[in-house]
Amino acid sequence: MKIAFMGAGSTVFVRNIMNDCMQILPENFEAALYDIDAQRLKESLELLTALNRATGKRAEINAYCGVARRKDALSGARYVINAIQVGGYKPSTAIDFKIPKRYRLRQTIGDTMGVGGIFRALRTIPVMQDFADDIHEVCPDALFLNYTNPMAMLTGYMQRYAHPNTLGLCHSVQTCAENLLEGVGMGEYKRDCDTLIAGINHMAWLLKITDARGADLYPEIKRRSMSEEYKKLHKNDLVRHKIMREFGYYVTESSEHNAEYNPFFIKPEYPGLIREYRIPLDEYPRRCRSQIREWKSANALKGAVTPRPPSKEYASRIINAVETDTPFKLGASVINNGIIPNLPKEACVEVPMEIDAKGIRPEYVGVLPLQLAAMNSSNIYPQMLAIEAARTRKKELIYQACFADPHTAAVLSLDDIKSLCDELIEAHGNYLPKYH
Repeated sequence: MKIAFMGAGSTVFVRNIMNDCMQILPENFEAALYDIDAQRLKESLELLTALNRATGKRAEINAYCGVARRKDALSGARYVINAIQVGGYKPSTAIDFKIPKRYRLRQTIGDTMGVGGIFRALRTIPVMQDFADDIHEVCPDALFLNYTNPMAMLTGYMQRYAHPNTLGLCHSVQTCAENLLEGVGMGEYKRDCDTLIAGINHMAWLLKITDARGADLYPEIKRRSMSEEYKKLHKNDLVRHKIMREFGYYVTESSEHNAEYNPFFIKPEYPGLIREYRIPLDEYPRRCRSQIREWKSANALKGAVTPRPPSKEYASRIINAVETDTPFKLGASVINNGIIPNLPKEACVEVPMEIDAKGIRPEYVGVLPLQLAAMNSSNIYPQMLAIEAARTRKKELIYQACFADPHTAAVLSLDDIKSLCDELIEAHGNYLPKYH
């Protein structure tokens, strides 16, 4: 069995996923590491080789560098794990933050929605289309597991236009209920609670949370959320708690993410909101710099690598489910096609599903509460416009995707948004194809 890992220079992430595979998968496997950065790929190979020794040489690990070796990495793969970051922190992510800031458009993460998320999609989709073309040629039946953001845009594009056998994976579903319960001092319910989560990636909703006897936990959660007694426990999660109290349901991804998916919190004319809700502006660039330091530290310690308990990431468990024909339940991103009837059928939604050797079986969710569908739709249509912009290479669709983004539209005029887009297109240069 061969697993191709695209973007294997993401050393810390590839270490976690491969550590999971080395401990969970039932047989030896081949790991084909692919990246365009020779130094980062070399470091990952050395780190994983040390980890492989520590786990009893469960894997055969090979590295493939550069576009000329991409088909070799993919050839015969049953699974393709995608974790690329086109343009990296510098120049691309830095550009996504620096230029909008001149327009007083502030971001926290910028990898899912807003101009940051849209332009990340525009420079990533062409590379993923190249992957899909190679997959069609050398491993057409491979299951493509996408971890790269913006999840809904990239996974939606792949499933609709490039490689339908794709799943979008994120860890926010796994941690959602745990974060909420710990934030209100109810951590004792984590092990036995029953949940239902559905919506879109990073804005899926905890529709149900009950205890082991089936009793609804939301009334007590909301009571505690409003209490000063518990506020210190969720002081860094104030945005999500405010959304829960006003819209009725808790949302999967963090407060720093959700602060920029709507028009409510990041407003130049209301700087007090930033302080009140502890919103960390420019958080993603800080994380990038920290991860670069962590990468260097991880590689300095590569000779002393020891196996860790498996992470909460889904990839290894999905592969195990397919290989052993053992059903595994998860939450992941797929094209809607009526799973949530009051969201567009072409939308990429995050829903419960089961997978085994017979395939992927999303569960029917039903109609979302109207206010939640409204919030999701405010993000879905910009996402779909960005996908069409990448597919057609029409510049007007880039403008329209950014016009429709709730946060961008709350801060800038139409003319300013067009000017901002033009600056971003020019600054990203060859990382973007030509638009007309």
